[in-house]
Amino acid sequence: MKQAINIFWFRRDLRLEDNHGLYQALKSGKPVLPIFIFDDDILDKLPKDDARVTFIHDSLKTMQISLKKHNSTIAVFKGKPETIFKQIIEDYTVKSVYTNHDYEPYAIARDNTIKTLLNSKNIEFKTYKDQVIFERNEIVKKDGTPYRVYTPFSRIWIDTFKRKGITFYPSETLLDHTFKAERLPNLDLETIGFTEAKIKVKPYTVTPQLIADYEATRNFPAQDNTSKIGPHLRFGTVSVRKMVNEANKQSNITFLKELIWREFFTQILWHFPHTQIDAFKPKYDRIEWRNNETEFKAWCEGKTGYPLVDAGMRQLNQTGFMHNRVRMLIGSFLCKHLLIDWRWGEAYFALKLNDYDMSSNVGNWQWVAGCGVDAAPYFRIFNPTTQIEKFDKKHQYIKQWVPDYQELTYPTPIVDHKAARERCLKVYKEAVA
Repeated sequence: MKQAINIFWFRRDLRLEDNHGLYQALKSGKPVLPIFIFDDDILDKLPKDDARVTFIHDSLKTMQISLKKHNSTIAVFKGKPETIFKQIIEDYTVKSVYTNHDYEPYAIARDNTIKTLLNSKNIEFKTYKDQVIFERNEIVKKDGTPYRVYTPFSRIWIDTFKRKGITFYPSETLLDHTFKAERLPNLDLETIGFTEAKIKVKPYTVTPQLIADYEATRNFPAQDNTSKIGPHLRFGTVSVRKMVNEANKQSNITFLKELIWREFFTQILWHFPHTQIDAFKPKYDRIEWRNNETEFKAWCEGKTGYPLVDAGMRQLNQTGFMHNRVRMLIGSFLCKHLLIDWRWGEAYFALKLNDYDMSSNVGNWQWVAGCGVDAAPYFRIFNPTTQIEKFDKKHQYIKQWVPDYQELTYPTPIVDHKAARERCLKVYKEAVA
């Protein structure tokens, strides 16, 4: 008779430390087989040198090195999750599958499919809150409806946090309970169908000094004083509980409020999954976007003739990262100066950003387009020239990413700011008035 085991399924939680679902699995009393599935439904949409796939693969290798000390490893599969689980439950006597919650529409549908499959075989599917401090209906109005404005959401979030505190889950202390097995599948990048990415995800830096200085320095892209924590929170190589705990130690809560923004957009997508493809404010879907493909290509390539916009896009294309202040400018420029649908920009970011997270990306794109929750009013249109004076006065950031901006070969602006602003106001007003 085959040994009875439990499964832990890694997804957005690629760490062995303070991992809630892994902790519960390891406490279950049965050996735990850790698995990861490279999902064909996701991989098929990505370029073959995608930096995030390399980062995931590297993170798995790091965990496997740690697990090897406990005579264990992570079984790595590639395929459709339902097919993989059918294979696993044929090969093993599985009692329960443990994993952590995911809140995106695709993930919810996928998990429902897996739960149905497992339940048909009398296997429990147990999921836990791990990637956020508060989820779903934990921070809502008194009438039970979700907050649609960030400020009151953050106020209640902070009050609730102060009252409840943080519970950590020391999964790293229980790794001896992992399954001891030989010849588990362990796929290299080539077998998965990918190559080593030239772009690398940078290590994160969250020091007490960075947190203390964050409010004073975060708006100046040349200073590069951001934490680079985004991809690590997105893929769970760091615990959000650890980050919130560090931020909470400081008297300046600006960094903490950025983490709360992440949770605000997570619960917005969960409550309003239609915002993945539709404007939160339906009347904004009446906007007659120009969607000029030539201008969109210039925007993608950082050749708009506006140096700060171009610097941001070139930084994104070369590194998979863009400074947050610049993200707001280039988003506004695409939607309002060029009148190109926010969904085009959201899709391009989904392809390029190392820290791409659907809820934050959709939330922020709808914010700059004016069509989302708590969005900037449609008549707020960033001036891409005066933004330089405010945030890159010495042109340090521009010089780094657009060294040709003062040369004759640098393109002339693809649109006049004043004319574009007036055109935008007219088109928006006709749609939403």
